[in-house]
Amino acid sequence: MTTWPVHGRISGPIVMIGFGSIGQGTLPLIERHFEYDKSRFVVIDPQEKHKELLDERGIRFIQQAVTKDNYRDLLSPLLTEGGGQGFCVNLSVDTSSVEIMELCRSLGCFYIDTVNEPWVGFYFDKSKGAAARTNYALREITLEARRRNPGGTTAVSCCGANPGMVSWFVKQALVNIAGDLGVGGPEPKSREDWARLARKVGVKGVHIAERDTQRAKSAKPMGTFVNTWSVDGFVSEGQQPAELGWGTHETWMPENAETLGPDAQAIFLRQPGAATRVRSWCPTPGPQHGFLVTHNESISIADYYTVRENGNAVYRPTCHYAYHPSNDAVLSLHEMFGNAGNVQETQHILDENEIVDGIDELGVLLYGHAKNAYWYGSQLSIEETRRIAPYQNATGLQVTSAVLAGMVWALENPEAGIVEADEMDFRRCLEVQMPYLGPVNGFYTDWTPLADRPGFFPEDIDTSDPWQFRNVLVR
Repeated sequence: MTTWPVHGRISGPIVMIGFGSIGQGTLPLIERHFEYDKSRFVVIDPQEKHKELLDERGIRFIQQAVTKDNYRDLLSPLLTEGGGQGFCVNLSVDTSSVEIMELCRSLGCFYIDTVNEPWVGFYFDKSKGAAARTNYALREITLEARRRNPGGTTAVSCCGANPGMVSWFVKQALVNIAGDLGVGGPEPKSREDWARLARKVGVKGVHIAERDTQRAKSAKPMGTFVNTWSVDGFVSEGQQPAELGWGTHETWMPENAETLGPDAQAIFLRQPGAATRVRSWCPTPGPQHGFLVTHNESISIADYYTVRENGNAVYRPTCHYAYHPSNDAVLSLHEMFGNAGNVQETQHILDENEIVDGIDELGVLLYGHAKNAYWYGSQLSIEETRRIAPYQNATGLQVTSAVLAGMVWALENPEAGIVEADEMDFRRCLEVQMPYLGPVNGFYTDWTPLADRPGFFPEDIDTSDPWQFRNVLVR
């Protein structure tokens, strides 16, 4: 595409917090798709790596960490400089999403992030119990902020690839399955309508099923954590407890599980997500083992599709991440956990020039319905990524294009208050994002977690219902 559509105008300053791999990739998308005052575009990051991308554009850079002590004094003048309505794009780790979000809304500024992030130290605070370190707990803090101050300036919470884009995929997948099953009717308009449709279709659960096959030109060296996106982000979430939205169809719970919220809305396991494996399916590899890493969408999707009658949950799908990262990232995890969970001193994110080939196949697997299971998602290759957007690999582009879509939606819905991706117009968001996702396809499969088991050892499984978590969890 030689000419890119301008989706809106940002009338005030743009303040980007964080200039790691996602910040670098988001920058050219903002340049392409918005009108704005470049003199009031500011990037804040504690490290000046890749600062040359900003210097060559004449974009102001502040080398500083955003902390609990300085965020108000640092951000307030930047977000209000020169009038108009500012936009805070928070793409950093170790910055409190909720506190910065509330500051932005008090100033009348838009806000977006890709993850519900706490202040530095939260993830590795051994004085906190496991339940306090879950994404369920982090999300409840955001929901409480919404209850305290409903409506008002739009702040989009957790709007990257996942969480974010995958919530839009779930809705499109539901529409597709409903049409194929002949249980159509008007497209749902409300949260309650969507939940009833999921129940009517017969969806027992959703895997956020991902396989990253991007390969580096050089082998991973010992003592280095190599990833295709933020190492800090992956290590932090990977060391949180394994966590999932808990479906009403489930009849068994692991011995080391604890429930979260009303009606056992979610559960967590007393073990890290990046050391917990689950059986899942993606189109390219077919059956695979993925890591049950905690994510906000595991909780928000299960919550969004809950059907309640007389105050009781009568239907809720199980939902969790089933992530097979790049081979280098898998090796990095093994090395880290083998060293008592201490992350390697050297950390490296593969850029688009270091990757020889591969795709990031990221979608949603809706299972348990009359057609068994349906995967719908993006199969974006590194080659396609290089062709359409600079400064990022395929994994990054799935995230940055979702940030773009969320920013567009916020500008078009300026008084929506605090929102999650599940609550946004999925058709509009995907319309903005699709040019950056490569092939987006749907696949039915007859695979279940009971298939492809070697059968050499006795297993505690439930053959009466293939889609019980009892059969999904690798034990």
